[in-house]
Amino acid sequence: MDGLRLCVALGPLALYLLVLGAVNLSRRPLMISGARDNAALGIGVSGMLLVGPIELLHPQTAVNELGWYIWVLSISVYALALSLVVLLSHPRLTIYNISLEEFRPLLAEVIDSLDSEHRWAGSSLSLPKLSVQLHVDCNQLMRNVSLVAVGDQQSYAGWRHLESALARRLAPARVAPNVWGLTLALSAVLLIAAMSLQITRHGGEMAAALRDMLKL
Repeated sequence: MDGLRLCVALGPLALYLLVLGAVNLSRRPLMISGARDNAALGIGVSGMLLVGPIELLHPQTAVNELGWYIWVLSISVYALALSLVVLLSHPRLTIYNISLEEFRPLLAEVIDSLDSEHRWAGSSLSLPKLSVQLHVDCNQLMRNVSLVAVGDQQSYAGWRHLESALARRLAPARVAPNVWGLTLALSAVLLIAAMSLQITRHGGEMAAALRDMLKL
């Protein structure tokens, strides 16, 4: 892979890892919806897909005829496909930088205030008043917790209500930084250093390769 394609592939990934590292090194837990989580991951791997399988699928005749417009089309198609995946994904809430032991008491307070008829079955929770059924999943290694929808009978308004209540309860919470955040941040720095080295050493060649790629 030449320097230009290396930078295009690794740029979004480095940014994704850097943000993820900062989140895990924070003393505050961060909750995001499954839609935002999927969108962030899709953006993070977009560079590798664009200069990998997507570029390989470009017909040479189309490249010759359309020039740089083919990249506009490719990015647009990828954005539409990612949007479709995000829209069709089941409701999910992911809380970064918190252990299950730290999260369970906070969740218990929230569901007690939202639905007195809630029922637990192992790691599964039913909130009849909100029309929400979910499973509590956790990644002990990365120290994050996910509330994942179970079944198709879900109320999106109920999920928004749950998300708002959890956000208010998590706002004052403080936790110890996650040591894995340092690994993620260091990985991002190494990727940025590798791209900077390529630009420094092969800047002219990369500019020429960019013009050739875009057919300018």
